[in-house]
Amino acid sequence: MSRAGAAKKLAQAAAFGGGGLGLIGATLYGVLTAEAEYAKHVIGPTRYYPTPGNGLYGRYPGHPITFAMIGDSSAAGYGTESPDETPGVMLASGLAELAKRPVRLVDVSKTGAKSTDLAAQVDTALQAGPHVAVILIGVNDVKAKMPPSTSVRLLSAAVRRLRAANCEVVVGTCPDLGVVRTIMPPLRQVARSWSHRLAAAQTIAVVEAGGRSVSLGSLLGEAFRTNPSMWGRDNFHPSATGYAAASAALLPSVAAAMGVGPESFVHPEPFRGEAILPIAEAAVQAARKAGTEVAATEVAGRERGPRGRWAELRHRRRHPKAEVDRVDENHDESAETVPVGQ
Repeated sequence: MSRAGAAKKLAQAAAFGGGGLGLIGATLYGVLTAEAEYAKHVIGPTRYYPTPGNGLYGRYPGHPITFAMIGDSSAAGYGTESPDETPGVMLASGLAELAKRPVRLVDVSKTGAKSTDLAAQVDTALQAGPHVAVILIGVNDVKAKMPPSTSVRLLSAAVRRLRAANCEVVVGTCPDLGVVRTIMPPLRQVARSWSHRLAAAQTIAVVEAGGRSVSLGSLLGEAFRTNPSMWGRDNFHPSATGYAAASAALLPSVAAAMGVGPESFVHPEPFRGEAILPIAEAAVQAARKAGTEVAATEVAGRERGPRGRWAELRHRRRHPKAEVDRVDENHDESAETVPVGQ
């Protein structure tokens, strides 16, 4: 079976139930669980848990864009020492700069969260009426030995709920678990293959649910293999530098989802490897290359072709890290109202 076929099969298993663990998959889960427990011991007491940077960012006119950060430790910024180092704050600050609008961050992510926690996080986020949300989830599902199809199904449900509330959604797909240094061959190769397969299945599910995905796998994989500063103290979670790299990959797609930024309305550019493909093929290609965005599109006015939904594969240019500019909560009370997305 081709990789595109395998990813499509896993996504279908998520839609209809099923999809358990093989012997190798269960072994990998066990190793990663041990690594996570070791990381928890090394990183120290709860004072190192991230403090959410909820609040208003960007001294610009207009009604604030409400941005929700949803997910696990990768979304929360586990191991950071300041809210300014967390992905939520970095993305909120960057979006404010690109949109020239204030952005209100609602960070409901939580260290240790699994896909089974997404429904409750979405409940909380929806109370704030978000215009756009980022979801990073999945590694703790490995620790919990959750079948990949279950993880994908729960992620799809979360995306659908947010989209039903007119909230744009960007999902950072499963990172390359093969870069965890203490995982030795042959499990390292298994972890890499498993990660790519799950990332592709997540992409299919997210796009079918109306969101867009961004591949974090090869981006973090290459950077983490060659640059020790990307790792936090536990050699398991990213450092502030690592979180900044992930945020830089996500930000252009968050901006595009909101219709702001320099590339929001640019068509795919073939010389950059961008294309319109059937969703399963786009998902597999995205899993292999850093920061690749996949979103639904149409061909000749049709959403689907002979091989399924059409998807646009994009390699958006990263935006330089924005300065964190937190604004007093009363700043927006007399702000001029401007429709979101303009």
